[in-house]
Amino acid sequence: MSKQDAKARLAEAAFALFEERGYDRTTVEDIAERAGVGRTTFFRTYGSKEDVIFPDHDDVVRRIEARLAASTQETSLVAIAEAARIVLQHYLSEGDLALARYRLTSSVPALRAREIAGIQQYQRVFREFIHSWMGSAPQAELRAELMAAAVVTAHNHVLRRWLRGDTKRPEQEFDRAMDEVIALFAEHGDTDAGTAVVVLRSSLDMETLLPALRRAVLTDRESRPRPE
Repeated sequence: MSKQDAKARLAEAAFALFEERGYDRTTVEDIAERAGVGRTTFFRTYGSKEDVIFPDHDDVVRRIEARLAASTQETSLVAIAEAARIVLQHYLSEGDLALARYRLTSSVPALRAREIAGIQQYQRVFREFIHSWMGSAPQAELRAELMAAAVVTAHNHVLRRWLRGDTKRPEQEFDRAMDEVIALFAEHGDTDAGTAVVVLRSSLDMETLLPALRRAVLTDRESRPRPE
C-alpha cells in the first residue's frame, strides 16, 4: 500500500469514527483497525490523531508564500487576494471532509485551539509580506497588521458561511469580501507619490465599486499632512 493510499484510508476511517463515537473516545488503534493497517503505519503517516484532521496546513502555507513571492510591487494587492483565495479553494475542494472538520472543531476545544493557531500562522505570513511591500510608508507596521487581519477575517467570514450552508456561491462572496478589503488599503504609499490606482478583477458592478474606491482615496488624502 502506498503512503497516499494509507493516508486516504486512515483519514476516511478517522472521520467516520469521530462521527460515530466522538473525537475523545476514538483511539489511534481504533483508526488503524478500521483502516485495515497497523499502528506503526498510522504513525508513519500521521504524527498524532490531531494530524489526521489538519494534514495539509503546511502545504497550503507554502503555496501562499510562493504566490506572494511571485508578485511585484505593482501586483502585490492582486497577489494578496489570490493567496487568500488559495486557502478558500483548498477547503472547497475538500467538500465533505471540510464540513466534518468544521463540526469537530466547533465541538472539541483542543481542535479549535489548533485551528486558531493555524489561522494565526496564515495571518503572520500575510502581515510579513504586507509590511515588506509597504516598506517605510507611514505607520507601515500597524497598517500591515490591520490589513493582514482584514484579509484573514474576510476569508474566514466567507468560509464559515459556506460551512454553515448559508451560501452556495462562496467564490463570488469571496470576491466581494476582498473588494472591501482592497478598497480600505488600495493606497498606502509615499505621501508625495500622488494617487495610486490599482486595477483588480471584481465581481461588483461599477456603480458599487467606484464609491468604495473613491472613499478610500478621499480618506487617504484627508489623512495626509498638509504642507506648512
